Amino acid sequence: MLRNFRSGLTAAPLAAALALLPAPAPAVDDYGLPSLAGSSQAANSEEYRLGRAWLRQFRARAPLWQDPITQHYVESLVARLAPHSSLPDIHTVVSLVESRTLNAFAVPGGVIGINAGLFAFADQEDGLASVLAHELGHLSQRHYARGVARTEQMQLPAMAAMLAGMLIAASGGGDAGIAAAMGSQAALLQDQLTYSRRFEQEADRVGLQAMTQAGFDPQAMVRMFRAMQRQVSLQGGNPPEFLLTHPLTESRISDIASRASQLQAAEPPHAAPTYHLVRARALLAIHAREPQQAVTRLAQGDAPATARRYLDALIAAERGNVDSALAELDRLARELPDLALLPASAAQVAFEARRYDEAIERSQRLLRLMPGYAPARLVLGESLLQRDPDEAYRVLRELTESRPEDPQAFGLLAEAAGRSGREAWGHLARAEQLQLSGEIDRAIRQLDVARDVAERSGERTAASRIEQRREDFIGYRETLEKFL
Repeated sequence: MLRNFRSGLTAAPLAAALALLPAPAPAVDDYGLPSLAGSSQAANSEEYRLGRAWLRQFRARAPLWQDPITQHYVESLVARLAPHSSLPDIHTVVSLVESRTLNAFAVPGGVIGINAGLFAFADQEDGLASVLAHELGHLSQRHYARGVARTEQMQLPAMAAMLAGMLIAASGGGDAGIAAAMGSQAALLQDQLTYSRRFEQEADRVGLQAMTQAGFDPQAMVRMFRAMQRQVSLQGGNPPEFLLTHPLTESRISDIASRASQLQAAEPPHAAPTYHLVRARALLAIHAREPQQAVTRLAQGDAPATARRYLDALIAAERGNVDSALAELDRLARELPDLALLPASAAQVAFEARRYDEAIERSQRLLRLMPGYAPARLVLGESLLQRDPDEAYRVLRELTESRPEDPQAFGLLAEAAGRSGREAWGHLARAEQLQLSGEIDRAIRQLDVARDVAERSGERTAASRIEQRREDFIGYRETLEKFL
């Protein structure tokens, strides 16, 4: 199924099919395995279901960057901007991409994507916030749906074609994906390019207002776009991926600059070096084979000494100098006691060094202060897998309840269930991980195994839940097959 999707991407059947995706059934007593439905009416909309199906296909294609600390940071930043972005009551999902190219995107259903390269480009938090605010502006103004609304019968097919092109582009297809997206629009609306520029300007204005109200410097959007414009000149007219889907003109920059000059940012909270620490992680991910390049790149910006020390500690840990790395992270944590990512990083370093007892102790200590901090909960669950699978199952079950769109958490839950004697629930959790990752055929086969196990062991609750999810998954697959 996924092989066909990757080569096909047919527009009209895609929309007709995904518009019919069934809303997930409400959860039953299932040992904490959650329903994947959203809590608002928006979760039942065609745009929502189209976007969430797109997300699953994207996960199957893209080089995902699994970094819970950065994930939590970006989710917190989106949560800070969203109340000022006129978004409906919809749960956003952040997807990180392990790519050095400068790119970000937004898809109906509240999907926000960010490449690691965006952190490298933006040397200040306000710059990153400006791009996120712009993407949230696209979502709040429903630009995907409105972009094809002039021909009502073709609205969903055209939206699907545009998202199909975005799928190729966002997962590394470059110009071919943009051509597919823009070609489908041009076939529908002769003046689509102008229309697209108008939407970009509208997203700028909404985003500018949102970031200002959230306490960020409105001039950061101007600086960010001018920096992108300079990069195009330096690269001989070859724009970064972000500008291929977000055409940037001088008139657009002038409009942003004029509006930003009339805005005054709200008094921001005390500036912490959090962004610079996260940026250090991104630079290390980009330059994993040559860490010294990450050090050089970080030093070229205005990063505080704490960020440089943090990066040095991460590099020391990767080189096997675990004791010195942990000692430096502990010193930083004492100097900056409000930054949870520092003790969380230490717990992660301990885990990766197979010091499982230390990782458990460090993550538990942090969670006593911040019970909901997802990166620490993930490290705790993963570490407990090596010591106490039953407790790991409890921790990871609670984590998946609060993060029902997290494939990594479901994968760990499947391991914990298997190791703690909950075989049927383990297969079910693995199936959830697979469907979240766009592998619906493998997910259904996993449910078949789960059903056999549950029936043999007489687990009626598990069998009922498995059968319910199997019906959901088959309906999902049949819907997708209509456009393959």
